[in-house]
Amino acid sequence: MFSFLEASSDIYQGHFGEFTISKDDRIEVVIYRGAMLLAASSFALGSILFLLLGPQAHVLSWLTGLFICFAVAIGVSLATIHIYMSALHRALQIFWAIGSLVAVYIAITQPSPLITSIYQQPLHLFGVGWLFVALTGIFFKEAFCFNHGETKLLTGVVPILLLGHWLNWLPIIGEKVLLGTWAILFMIFASRKIVKPIPPDIGDKSVFEYLHNQQRSTQLETSND
Repeated sequence: MFSFLEASSDIYQGHFGEFTISKDDRIEVVIYRGAMLLAASSFALGSILFLLLGPQAHVLSWLTGLFICFAVAIGVSLATIHIYMSALHRALQIFWAIGSLVAVYIAITQPSPLITSIYQQPLHLFGVGWLFVALTGIFFKEAFCFNHGETKLLTGVVPILLLGHWLNWLPIIGEKVLLGTWAILFMIFASRKIVKPIPPDIGDKSVFEYLHNQQRSTQLETSND
């Protein structure tokens, strides 16, 4: 039933040598894609509720739950995504952690709903915004590696909307259009990812091995000095 998760005997030619793809590699990709789909679905549903029903009390309550699903899903995605540059990967994880911790702090300390606090307080948006910086990093990685048109657009839409709201540059209608565009493009990206072959998301494992060996060599040279 889940044969697509099984390791194959296929040997791939990488930039620094041959490699094979294990079952664990495939499982990581499935988890990554599933988490992305959950994040996109949570964001899309929240956007629809907000755009159609407005900031009603029960809507804001639902948005808090959807934001939690969204943030957790992004965290899982960053734990399983394959990025060649370990420093960039770690940086995106740190950005996610900062944004998530700020969101938890706001939810605990502020009397108003989480989304209201983020929307109305520029300082709160700045803090939680690091989570969206991490998400934009994922979009940038996908655009760079796979040339996806929707992720190219999302790499611009996300910072334009957040910075535009934070600096009060955008009219309300502009924010709504960008929010709807973000939700649609995010769903397109996550949905397309689900049906694509798994190996491309794993990447060239010989590059990972080469970079890992280079890092170990550097650490050994440093310790010997």
